[in-house]
Amino acid sequence: MRSRAAGAVCAALIAALSIGVPAAAPAPHMLVGILDEVHTLYGNPDQTFPILKKLRVQVLRVDLYWGGQFGVANSKPDDATDPSDPAYDWSLYDRTAQYANQYGVKLMLTVWGTPKWANGGKPGRYAPKKISDLQKFAYAAATRYSGTFVGDDGRTLPAVKLWTAWNEPNQPFQLAPQYKKVGGTWRMQSAIDYAKICNAVYTGIHSTMLSGEKVACGVTAPGGNNNPGGIRPTPSPLAFLLAAKKAGMKKFDAYAHHPYPRKPSETPTTRPARNAVTIANIGDLEREVSRLYGRKPIWITEYGYQTNPPDRSVGVSWSKQAKYLTQSYALARKDPRIQMMLWFLLKDEPVLGGWQSGLMTAKGKKKPAFAAFTRLPH
Repeated sequence: MRSRAAGAVCAALIAALSIGVPAAAPAPHMLVGILDEVHTLYGNPDQTFPILKKLRVQVLRVDLYWGGQFGVANSKPDDATDPSDPAYDWSLYDRTAQYANQYGVKLMLTVWGTPKWANGGKPGRYAPKKISDLQKFAYAAATRYSGTFVGDDGRTLPAVKLWTAWNEPNQPFQLAPQYKKVGGTWRMQSAIDYAKICNAVYTGIHSTMLSGEKVACGVTAPGGNNNPGGIRPTPSPLAFLLAAKKAGMKKFDAYAHHPYPRKPSETPTTRPARNAVTIANIGDLEREVSRLYGRKPIWITEYGYQTNPPDRSVGVSWSKQAKYLTQSYALARKDPRIQMMLWFLLKDEPVLGGWQSGLMTAKGKKKPAFAAFTRLPH
């Protein structure tokens, strides 16, 4: 959903039952984390990681940009499977991996963004022409962060075990095009392209024959209109999942989703409008994943409530944000399928047109949600 929860036990139990989530046998452990790469990937880690420690963050998610402004491979490598190829620049990610390791945080890398040499000069949201190029990059990335690779500074780089393939591929600003007209009929091109992306990232990472790597696919945005002829055509998460399966998406270790509320009036237990999957009806997604792929784990790799102030149009009050955070995490923890839940963001984005779901304001003032996050069970 990027621009580039303590309810009483009884209440949480009732809410879980109301959305079809088993109330018994909760997940023995659900990882809690943050996504805010502005302050972790290319921000000042000496300022940010101590804050993450206070928040008791277990997982930090950042994009691993294949191409673009922070891209690893803006020049075509001679040997794309070799992480030491001179065309590669891993410096930002090496730094982040070292800091995460120092502070005891698991790093999750989201492989995203095609370099221009791989997609005919188009923006990063367009898939590569040769999907093998992406598979080779994923292999190189997993090799570099295997836990045995020596970095440019002579230190062995920490292992990264958590990966996702792309981000919100059912959104046109993340993967394009979403639909394509072929012979007078609309087809969901994003699902066709994403099936190949998922397969490439999964295969590339697991081809290293390392142990413990987990690759999540899907990483879907919460809703869509399923209207290919509309102004902003976006497939709904369930329609996208089915189309990707039909297009040949083979396997993954977990299915990732972003069950954001669709409007500020929605509480964590409010069932959303048609074609959306939020915390309240995440059981719908779980059933479809099970039908198509078996009982795979679910990763919530983005979630949050924006606040007013500063955003008067789509924000909730600071107190409601803290309340909904606590409630949402309690609901997720009751669900044995959900293995992790990551909050977006640490700090509000400074531009009001951006995203304002931070645990802190853009200037660093702590909202009540900051304290609520520190109290989450681990």
